[in-house]
Amino acid sequence: MSPKDLLLALVVIIVWGLNFVVIKVGLDDMPPMLLGALRFMLAAFPAILFIRRPQIPLRWLLLYGLTISLGQFAFLFYAMSVGMPAGLASLVLQSQAFFTLLFAALFLGERLRATNLLGLLVAAAGLLLIGLQGDRLMTVAGFFLTIGAASMWALGNIVTRKLGKVNLVGLVVWGSLVPPLPFLALSWQLEGPEAIGAALRGINLDSILVLIYLAFGATILGYGLWSRLLSRYPASQVAPFSLLVPVVGLTSSALLLDERLGPLQVLGALLVMLGLLINVCGGWLYGRLRLA
Repeated sequence: MSPKDLLLALVVIIVWGLNFVVIKVGLDDMPPMLLGALRFMLAAFPAILFIRRPQIPLRWLLLYGLTISLGQFAFLFYAMSVGMPAGLASLVLQSQAFFTLLFAALFLGERLRATNLLGLLVAAAGLLLIGLQGDRLMTVAGFFLTIGAASMWALGNIVTRKLGKVNLVGLVVWGSLVPPLPFLALSWQLEGPEAIGAALRGINLDSILVLIYLAFGATILGYGLWSRLLSRYPASQVAPFSLLVPVVGLTSSALLLDERLGPLQVLGALLVMLGLLINVCGGWLYGRLRLA
């Protein structure tokens, strides 16, 4: 990977890692479902005026928007609003890699390798340790809602695989047209018109900056640069960079939000990271050892 593209990869990791701190700040002034609606409104407009719609059937665009956009972030935003720390959210959300493996085996008939199963077991042990400490540093509801967010991200990955080669930026932008109305309906039902009106009337500079970051930074810039890297290099070379997202998430939440992990959660976090590393790099390492 060229130095320029390596720098772009690090930009994506930093932007996505800081995303969780930004979400936490946004939830201080805005209810979660309304925040989701405004995020995707801003991600879709005015970008759809400049980015061509991907040439895919409408049903697949709807499925993508309902899973990876609406489902993932409805669960994630609500989880963080009911007590899921930003740093742990960045880590637990990466369980999507294992949900993707399981869903790919179930829906696409893909085979699980021994290294995938080993990585899954190691990461599951880490998540169990994190969950056991849920009553101390996070809520149990927040933990399981984040697991739900990871599963919805994984379903969105299955949709993306079914689509094959597609302009990822176009898919993200046009898929952002799907979530706003469902998010608004959820906000009306769960948060109520009074909370919506109060949040909109009290919107401040911090809220505006949060929305700009979530829509243009984490969504359009992040996915735009990521798709550029995937178009230039094999997925096996690009994917390991995603392991750094929870590192940035945990570090930034500790520095900016003063979040601290207990000893068991530190051990759990290390096991999750090890499981992800085995999943991403285990096959390559096993092949190298066989050739040695």
